[in-house]
Amino acid sequence: VGNAKHCKMISDILLNDYGVYVQPINYPTVPKGTERLRFTPSPDHTDEMMDHLVSAMDKLWTHCNVARLPGVA
Repeated sequence: VGNAKHCKMISDILLNDYGVYVQPINYPTVPKGTERLRFTPSPDHTDEMMDHLVSAMDKLWTHCNVARLPGVA
């Protein structure tokens, strides 16, 4: 995400509006400017749940004007 306020806001919206819990990871856990969301998938998550998450993230990334960058492993 790259911004602590956006990271927290997106995490809150995912939980409150979409029922999806995602952990925001902010400074000092990661350097400032590299804030991110931590996803913890499990075998209990269905394809439908994953589709719901992807759809929610797409809407939020567009709404919050967050840059779409390649993933970091």
